[in-house]
Amino acid sequence: MARRHSLGETLRGMNLDTFGSLGFAFLINAALLILAASAFHANGFTDVEDLADAHRLLAPLLHSDLASVLFAVALLACGLNSTLTGTLAGQAVMEGFLALRISRMRRALLTRAVAIVPALAAVWAFGEHGSASLLVASQVVLSLTLPLAVVPLIMFGADRKLMGAWRVRGAPLLLAAASAVIIILLNGALLWQLASA
Repeated sequence: MARRHSLGETLRGMNLDTFGSLGFAFLINAALLILAASAFHANGFTDVEDLADAHRLLAPLLHSDLASVLFAVALLACGLNSTLTGTLAGQAVMEGFLALRISRMRRALLTRAVAIVPALAAVWAFGEHGSASLLVASQVVLSLTLPLAVVPLIMFGADRKLMGAWRVRGAPLLLAAASAVIIILLNGALLWQLASA
């Protein structure tokens, strides 16, 4: 019984951590969108195409040098949040499903290298403004590959043999399945739009 209680505590902690991370990212992204709408669109700057332009224009529009610094800090916080969440997810997969045990230092070096080295190479190869186009392209690829992670995750989470008493069921399962369907439909619409352009 003690083991079951310990697993329940762990799952509750992971749920709080996941919702906290996603909520934090949502708030920062929403704040950046609201900032863009109020600062750029309201002042007639509808042709801001990349982050460098946004960073450069914020200080004169808002009459504060601190605005550009806070914008950069918010972007850094989003990046760190994504990296941390991805690292923890990778750790869970490696340790749980693959039974792969590596030291914390090696895991940190491996995950950071996989994330940072391609990004640095892209910035070096494409330059400041080319990397913005690459960022948009990477988000499109991420969107298209998201169902490949979401659908198996839902199937594994709902599997009675695999998860036992901890399987996902009821309203959370319905919400997860509805989210997966929406993601797939949106990706289909994106592919249709790209094909007909």
